[in-house]
Amino acid sequence: MTTQATLAPPARPFAWLRNPAWYQEYGVYAAVAVLLVFNAVFTEHFMTADNLRTQLVQVAPIVIVALGMALVIGTEGVDLSVGSTMALAAALLPLYLGYGLVPALAVALLAGAVVGAVNGALVSLIGLQPIVATLALFVGGRGLALVMADGQLKQIVNPDLLSLGTGSFLGIPLVVLIAAVLAVAVAFLVQRTTFGRQIVAVGGNRPAAALAGLPVRRVLIGVYVLCGALAALAGILATARLTASDPSSLGTLMELSAITAVVVGGTPLNGGSIRVLGTVAGALLMQLLRATLVKHDLPDSTAQIAQAAIIIAAVYVARERRSR
Repeated sequence: MTTQATLAPPARPFAWLRNPAWYQEYGVYAAVAVLLVFNAVFTEHFMTADNLRTQLVQVAPIVIVALGMALVIGTEGVDLSVGSTMALAAALLPLYLGYGLVPALAVALLAGAVVGAVNGALVSLIGLQPIVATLALFVGGRGLALVMADGQLKQIVNPDLLSLGTGSFLGIPLVVLIAAVLAVAVAFLVQRTTFGRQIVAVGGNRPAAALAGLPVRRVLIGVYVLCGALAALAGILATARLTASDPSSLGTLMELSAITAVVVGGTPLNGGSIRVLGTVAGALLMQLLRATLVKHDLPDSTAQIAQAAIIIAAVYVARERRSR
C-alpha cells in the first residue's frame, strides 16, 4: 500500500508585497528610504548636512506633538486642541519671562497639562466623544491665547529661551535632541511600564479593561495631560526658534499634522496599539515629501494632495489588515 505525501503549495515570490500587515509594519520606513534615495539622485544639494539639519529642526515640533497624539489615539481618542495649546503656551511665555526662564517654562507647561486635564475629564468623567470634547478647546484655547497676548505678536529677547530654539549640542540642534529623547521616553513608557500597558488595554477594549479593574478614567486623563504638556513644549520650542510669540498663527493645523504622522506611522485609529518609532517616521515622511516637492518647484497644494493620498492609503491598509 502506498501513501502519497501531502505537498505544501509552493511559496509565491514576493508574497509579502500583497500582505497589508507588511505595509502597516514597514511601509512608512520603506517610503522614507525611497524618498531619501530619490533626493540623493535627483535633487541637488538635498542630502547636504545643512539641508538635513534644517529638515530635522522643522519636523521636531511635529514629532513632539505627534508623540502625545499617539498616546491619545492609542486609547481610541483624538486631541484636536494641540495647536491651540501650543498657541496658549506661546502667549504665556512673554508674560512670565520677567520672573525668569524656569518660572515661565513651568507656567507654559502647566497650562498645557491643565488643557489636557480638562480634555481628559470631559472624555472620561462627562463621557463626551473625544472629537467633541477637544473641539471646544480647539476653538476656545486659541481665543484665550489671543486675549492673553492682546492679539499681538511679541518679540522674544531672552537669550536663554532663544538658545532652546537655535542652540546645539555636539553639533546637533537642541530641538532635535529634545524630540529624540522624548521619543525614547515615550517608547519606554508604552513598552516597559504598567501605565503604558494600561493605555493599550484601555484602547483595545475599554469595557473589558474596566471589568478587569484597570483605572480607566485615570488612564484617560493621564494620556490627555501628557498630550497637552507635550503640545505646550512644542509651542515653547517653536516660539524660541521663531524668536517671537504669535498665538494667532502658531500651531495652526498642527493637530492634522500630528494625526497624519500617527496614522501613517501605523497606529490604528481604533486604539489598542501605539507605534512610537512609526510615528516619528511618519512625521519625517511628511516633512521629506513636502520638502522634495518644494525643491522641484511644485506648489504646496501638490504636497497637500500627496499627503492626503498617503493618509487614505494608510487607513485603507489598516482596514484591510483588520478584515483578515
